[in-house]
Amino acid sequence: MLDAVDTVLVRELQRDGRATFQALADRVGLSRTAVRARVQHLLETQVVRVVGIVHSAVVGTQAVGHVSITVDGSARQAAESIAARPCVSFAALTAGPCDLVAQVRTRDDEALAAEVDQLRAIAGVRSAEVFRSVATVRDAYSVVRELGDIALDDIDWRLLQELQRDGRAPYTRLAQIIGLSQAATRARVVRLMRSGVIQVTGLADPLALGAAELGGFGVVVDTGGVRKVAEAVAAQPGVRYVAAGFGRYDIVGLAEASSREELVNILDAIRAVPGATVRDSWHHLEVIKESYAAELPDKPQEAGRAAG
Repeated sequence: MLDAVDTVLVRELQRDGRATFQALADRVGLSRTAVRARVQHLLETQVVRVVGIVHSAVVGTQAVGHVSITVDGSARQAAESIAARPCVSFAALTAGPCDLVAQVRTRDDEALAAEVDQLRAIAGVRSAEVFRSVATVRDAYSVVRELGDIALDDIDWRLLQELQRDGRAPYTRLAQIIGLSQAATRARVVRLMRSGVIQVTGLADPLALGAAELGGFGVVVDTGGVRKVAEAVAAQPGVRYVAAGFGRYDIVGLAEASSREELVNILDAIRAVPGATVRDSWHHLEVIKESYAAELPDKPQEAGRAAG
């Protein structure tokens, strides 16, 4: 577990991955030198990873499927094979109605169907059922807002590639890479973040923050609009991810808690949302993969032209 100061620093990096050391020092009441040392330690020990998450509309991965998978034999072996697929952004071993779950991101529904067929062909996979997400209502990490009106050039694209690898890359290094002044480089990075093209955030180890339990849930909507119910579910404390779509459920989500008792309380709070029925819930035993990095082409394509 982290001490109080490190916990605040991690939360601040989740809010703004490029917050300056001085801004962080002002927040926790320590010297800039002391805060720099603490942040470096948090990064080196991978308690937190600061990365740039590029908007799905920019990279062309707007078709999202949540796949519930049952297996014959070793669930871990199947999960590791599934996690190796580039289109899979999340994979976890679970206890509940399925043996593991995965999130798949592709350019369109045709590609999504083809990718799910590839998952079904993996050794040990017995079945794969897909929930097709049509709207991400809450995501603690990824960008869910609409894009501003912005056209990307080759220099912007290079910055996106670098910020995906290291969200806190110094402006001095970024300037050397793209061949512009530090001031011009900073202006471009700020423009990319403010327009919603990229979000720089800290991905924290849940255990370090006391979130020892992760649980997924599938909700069907009895009354009221799906979007309205999904927003009410997303507003519940502890809910980290909510998507609305179609399949076995109308809504799928992920909650994190410090204990099983707290996780039960979160699920009970979701059950209390008017119009929501929790059809299934599952316990995440181990997260095998969680990645928000996208494979960016060398140059921007039409998907890189964003309009609000």
